[in-house]
Amino acid sequence: MAKDLLEQSALLLKQTVPLMVKYQIPTTPTNYAIWYTYSAGTTPALNTAMDHAIEQGQHFYPTFCQTLYSSHIASEAERDIDQVKRSLEAMAIEMNHSMDDTLAGTQAFQSALRSGFQRLAEAEQHGITLDEVMKLVRDLLRDSGDIETATNVFSNELTQAQAEISQLKSALSESRKEAHEDALTKIYNRRAFDQDLASWTQLGTAFSVIVLDLDHFKAFNDNFGHQLGDQVLKAVARRLNDNCRDGIQAYRIGGEEFALIAPHKVLAPARQLAESVRKQIDKLAVKDKFSGKSVNTISASFGVAQHQSDISATQLLHSADEQLIKAKQLGRNRVMPLLS
Repeated sequence: MAKDLLEQSALLLKQTVPLMVKYQIPTTPTNYAIWYTYSAGTTPALNTAMDHAIEQGQHFYPTFCQTLYSSHIASEAERDIDQVKRSLEAMAIEMNHSMDDTLAGTQAFQSALRSGFQRLAEAEQHGITLDEVMKLVRDLLRDSGDIETATNVFSNELTQAQAEISQLKSALSESRKEAHEDALTKIYNRRAFDQDLASWTQLGTAFSVIVLDLDHFKAFNDNFGHQLGDQVLKAVARRLNDNCRDGIQAYRIGGEEFALIAPHKVLAPARQLAESVRKQIDKLAVKDKFSGKSVNTISASFGVAQHQSDISATQLLHSADEQLIKAKQLGRNRVMPLLS
C-alpha cells in the first residue's frame, strides 16, 4: 500500500512540475499544492476553474493563485480563521477612526465653552448688573467644572482605548502579513499589487497600470470625520471592483490611493478605462446612516502608464505616479496623460 502511494505521488510529481514550468508558475508551496491537486484530479471544481483559465490564456499571477487555493484547497478552518482576522482588523480600523472623531469633538466643545466664558465676561457692557454677572459666572464655573472634569475623564478613557486598539491592529497586521486583502475595502492590498505587478512585468505581455488618488481626502476627513471617510473608501473600492473584467484587478495601495492592473491593454484603452472610472467616482454620493452627514463631492486624479519591455515594475509604477502628479497639478479630477 505504501509503495503504491509512493509510486502514485512520484507519477503526479512528474506531471505537476512540467505543467508549472510550461505555465511559468513559481514553485511556492501554495502553487505546488494547486498544481499537484490539479494533476491528481481530486477536486473537480479546481480543475474546471483552471481549465477555463488555461483556455482563456489567463496568466496565473499570485493573487489569482491565492484565490484558487483559498476557494478549492484551503480547509474550512483556515478560511474561518482568516475571515475572523479580517473582521477584527476592519473593526479595529473603524473604531480607531471613531475615537479620533470623538476626541476632536471633545476638544471643540472645550474650546466653545471657553469662548462662552469670554462672552459672559463682556456681558456687563450691555447693562447687566455686576451681581447678575457674577452669579452667572459662578453658576457656569460650577457646571463647567463638572463638565470639563467629565470630558477630561472621557478623553483619557478614549485615549487609553485608542492605544489598546492600536496594539490590536499591530498584532492583527503582524498575523496577516502574508495576506493579500485590504481589511477595510476588501479588495487586494499593496502586497498583492507589488507581487502581481512583478509577475506581469516578468511575463512580458502588454498591460497597463492605472493609479488613482482621491482628491483633498485629508481635508475631507477633517471636515466630515474618519467614519464617513472610510465609507467613501469602501464605495470607491466597489466602483473599482465593478470594472474588474477581462483579468483587470483592483488594489488599495495606500491610504486613499488605489491602482488597477489592466492586462492586454495598451495606453489608449487603459486611459479610456481610467476616464470611465473617474466619471463613476465623480457621481458617487455617500451618506453616514448614523450622523446623517452626506457628501457628493468625491473626485479622484489618475495616472496611466503602459508597460514597455525594457522597464522594470518599479519604473512602470514611477511613470504612472508621475502622470498622477501631473493630473493633480493641472487641477485634479482628471486622467493623465492626454492623448493626441
